[in-house]
Amino acid sequence: MLKAVGIHKSYGDLKVVKGVDLEISEGEVVSIVGSSGAGKSTLLQILGTLDKGDQGSVTLNGEMLSSLKGNALAQFRNQHIGFVFQFHNLLPEFSALENIMMPALIGGASNTKAKEKALELLGFFGLTHRKDHRPNELSGGEQQRISVARALINNPKIVFADEPSGNLDSENAETLHKIFFELRDKMGQSFVIVTHNNQLADMADRKLVMKDGVIVQ
Repeated sequence: MLKAVGIHKSYGDLKVVKGVDLEISEGEVVSIVGSSGAGKSTLLQILGTLDKGDQGSVTLNGEMLSSLKGNALAQFRNQHIGFVFQFHNLLPEFSALENIMMPALIGGASNTKAKEKALELLGFFGLTHRKDHRPNELSGGEQQRISVARALINNPKIVFADEPSGNLDSENAETLHKIFFELRDKMGQSFVIVTHNNQLADMADRKLVMKDGVIVQ
């Protein structure tokens, strides 16, 4: 479903990603591990179109992402790719429900349709009773689950997660990890997860180890 070929990325003289090739199948959960500075997050951002490689290509569902520019790229990203980060990045002035709805509204869904889907996701995450609460009224674990729900509102084919449980205690982290696999089983999404959490990394279908900008294992 996703194919990356010959991905290179440098910042000045610093080579961060050095010729990475990678394929991700539909419904596959892949973890990427490695020490800080190994190039994991940079690779994730390139795969998710948040950054652009100096060389190489990324294809998702047969669409060559490097050929998309501006609004076309933003629209493709909105409809086909989900993101979860270590910091949830929820909009503080909006409720949990409104935060989840946002990508659907940006993508052109009606308010009714967006709300219906957001409520369905809140139910899945067991957070319906928190729908009208703003982020500062939610626990860290609840905020991260809301951010995952937001990533899923447009039914993306693939979700990229960068240290998704890095800010959570062990109990909330374990809950979040289980949710990723439940979502994969229920909705068929693929997940690519950069993590330092060994438990999460070992749960994945494949664990890739990065060192000095290349996948070594």
